[in-house]
Amino acid sequence: MKIAVLPGDGIGPEIVTEAVNVLNALGESFEMETAPVGGAGYEAKGHPLPEDTLKLAKEADAILFGAVGDWKYDALARELRPEQAILGLRKHLSLFANLRPAICYPELTEASSLKPEIVAGLNILIVRELNGDIYFGSPKGIRTATDGLFPGTREGFDTMRYSEPEVERIAHVAFQAAQKRDKRVCSVDKANVLETSQLWKEVMTRIGKEYPDVELSHMYVDNAAMQLVKAPKAFDVVVTGNLFGDILSDEAAMLTGSIGMLPSASLDKNNKGLYEPSHGSAPDIAGKGVANPLATILSAAMMLRYSLGKADQADRIEQAVQKVLAQGYRTGDIKTEGCKLVGTREMGEAVLKAL
Repeated sequence: MKIAVLPGDGIGPEIVTEAVNVLNALGESFEMETAPVGGAGYEAKGHPLPEDTLKLAKEADAILFGAVGDWKYDALARELRPEQAILGLRKHLSLFANLRPAICYPELTEASSLKPEIVAGLNILIVRELNGDIYFGSPKGIRTATDGLFPGTREGFDTMRYSEPEVERIAHVAFQAAQKRDKRVCSVDKANVLETSQLWKEVMTRIGKEYPDVELSHMYVDNAAMQLVKAPKAFDVVVTGNLFGDILSDEAAMLTGSIGMLPSASLDKNNKGLYEPSHGSAPDIAGKGVANPLATILSAAMMLRYSLGKADQADRIEQAVQKVLAQGYRTGDIKTEGCKLVGTREMGEAVLKAL
């Protein structure tokens, strides 16, 4: 089984190194090949997603991705900025389903920004549509306004759009995931304002009838944002569009104690996927050895479960992470009183020892 390893920028190389070490410790015969992406791709080949990197990603059975982005690239043309790499991979590989589990481990209850009784036992799954919505809709750009409140001035414009097939396929992913959990799906939209959301809600309702064992509810995105911090355990599976999912999944991450604990999987229709931590490249702490590698290690576990057919090995990694947390090891982002403060490498070594 071939894994494309794309460390990227900032803390990406540090955290990916720890995840690769964990994969190597499993005793499996993985073939891993590394390639530059993001700012590293631009420095090496003049483009954030070099042709060789894209070719490797297409040939691999799964992709382990670090993070992209750095302030020093902010002046580049948009098509050359590091963030275009991840958007390009999602588009070229048709990675339309983003799965982001938000689990509050018992050991990290005190690290959450919410009261322990609110987050203790939290285990929700956010299913985000990843190929459509305002991020990919066209037309978009900057132009001189011909109407509106200030004609003749510069304006930016983007297009939010979804087709029925796009909503249908992400709906099936959400309902099928719920069947393996608590059999509840909450579809999040803004159907009281947006035509796009009205179509979304109609399709979700129709597809929901194909899953009579799953309870379907609908919620406006502003209310969902409030309920995630008021009563997050009321949710099981949350399914939503690209823009809303981007925001809500980061909000859910903080319920767990730190976004440094949140893994993710981005899958195509055949469960080939790209696996990455939900946090960014954090250039302010890059090279300092203090980043939390657990989200990346847990992303590797998701890769084993969803794309490589190694659920037993995924269980081993997840149990090792929980054991390390129970032993009191903490990076700075999840530090609590009385913990053992460690850096990136020490945390990775602790997981290896637990394995």
